[in-house]
Amino acid sequence: MTSQTTIDKAGPGDATPPGASGTTPGKGLRGHPWFTLVTVAVGVMMVALDGTIVAIANPAIAKDLGATFAEVQWITNAYFLALAVSLITAGKLGDRFGHRQTFLIGVVGFAAASGAIGLSDSIALVIIFRVFQGLFGALLMPAALGLLRATFPAEKLNMAIGIWGMVIGASTAGGPILGGVLVEHVSWQSVFFINVPVGVLAVALGAWILLDHRAKNAPRSFDLLGIALLSGAMFCLVWALIKAPEWGWGAGSTWGFVFASVAGFAAFAVWETKVKEPLIPLALFRSVPLSAGVVLMVLMAIAFMGGLFFVTFYLQNVHGMSPVDAGLHLLPLTGMMIVGSPLAGVMITKVGPRIPLAGGMAFTALAMYGMSTLETDTGSGVMSLWFALLGFGLAPVMVGATEVIVGNAPLELSGVAGGLQQAAMQVGGSLGTAVLGAVMASKVDSDLEGNWAKAGLPPLTPEQAGQASEAVQVGVAPVAEGTPAAIAAKITDVAHDTFISGMSLASLVAAGVAAVAVLVAFLTKRGANAEAGAGVGHI
Repeated sequence: MTSQTTIDKAGPGDATPPGASGTTPGKGLRGHPWFTLVTVAVGVMMVALDGTIVAIANPAIAKDLGATFAEVQWITNAYFLALAVSLITAGKLGDRFGHRQTFLIGVVGFAAASGAIGLSDSIALVIIFRVFQGLFGALLMPAALGLLRATFPAEKLNMAIGIWGMVIGASTAGGPILGGVLVEHVSWQSVFFINVPVGVLAVALGAWILLDHRAKNAPRSFDLLGIALLSGAMFCLVWALIKAPEWGWGAGSTWGFVFASVAGFAAFAVWETKVKEPLIPLALFRSVPLSAGVVLMVLMAIAFMGGLFFVTFYLQNVHGMSPVDAGLHLLPLTGMMIVGSPLAGVMITKVGPRIPLAGGMAFTALAMYGMSTLETDTGSGVMSLWFALLGFGLAPVMVGATEVIVGNAPLELSGVAGGLQQAAMQVGGSLGTAVLGAVMASKVDSDLEGNWAKAGLPPLTPEQAGQASEAVQVGVAPVAEGTPAAIAAKITDVAHDTFISGMSLASLVAAGVAAVAVLVAFLTKRGANAEAGAGVGHI
């Protein structure tokens, strides 16, 4: 695809035409590629952090606001639901109105919603403002990728995406550490208040540095029915995944939402072939590499987020670590993602994405297999080995799959492509948590009664068995108050051994998903339209 001329809404004197090597900065630092990267990284960091940092604050929020367990779950679910449903539409807004404006609005809204949560005095307000966090986060994530795509020359784009992926990975993995420190030494409100100064910094940098890039043939209208159909289908899918553990996978309500989602996606696909300017031109998916990149991102997120979900319970409830200590034990994963992402960007630039992606998913599969061998007394050294290997495997996938999806889309659809990439990751994460959670629950239910009897413990009533199973699924020993020490020790051993068996099976399933992703990786290739953003001119 040939490069498109873009319109610089920041002003005619703010930029100069790019040189042979790609985009060059305008007057001062406006439009400078590397400073653009720093700016969008600051904004994206807020969204990635909030995906995991809140988990550490949830117990304190529940205690302070008198929230039930179900209400606390919605602090996380409301955020991810709003984010997943609106990402692709938000990407389209960036393509239509410019990624600079969309990014800045997203940052302002996200920081304001964060501050409002910190000031909330009821769980209902916390959940409402978490929805707004998700909506505004959806605005800035695809816009950040669109800005990078339009600003960086093709030969440096992978390095930029590598650093961008490093920020997301480090923020996601570092959330529990920072959250633990803030909750332990300040307050749960500080977990949200910290986004306010970060947001102010991102807005200040954005107003000073970001240059608006808009493709000449960018969309000029909105596919309102398409937005409604896609949003409805995504909502039904994610809602079914969120509620399936509560309703049951065989429940009519679960499958009702699944069928509604399928029907919504089918209606959306039919409508997109008829509308003049579709939300997602279905011709995008004629690109096998782009489609493979989307599938790969889903599979990676299933293995990573689903598998890692149980590790936090393993560290805190089985090994008895504090939230901060548990976060510190995950530093090998974070560190390898920080180191590996830029290196992966360099490697992908030199040899293309196929081999790094396949190798990354192979390492991920090996790491998840290794995590299936963890025991109740496994030492920190062995755990660190598998965590580091997981980070090493994920780094090239985060970078390469993003480049494959965004690079194989036309420049005027870079926001939609960025939304696809992020939506695939969110859906994959929800699917991984739900499916692997079901695997864990099934294994615990099948093993707990037998293990309980073998330990010589008194039989449980059906109601007690159900309550014990729910506790064991998160690694908690169901020891009643006043239980003699010898009996409590037996119950704890049974609970932890049963939890380990469930986590082991879930990790093996995650390893199998990662192994399938190795095959999908061989369908990818370097972005056919990667050059479109390299020689962008400014008027």
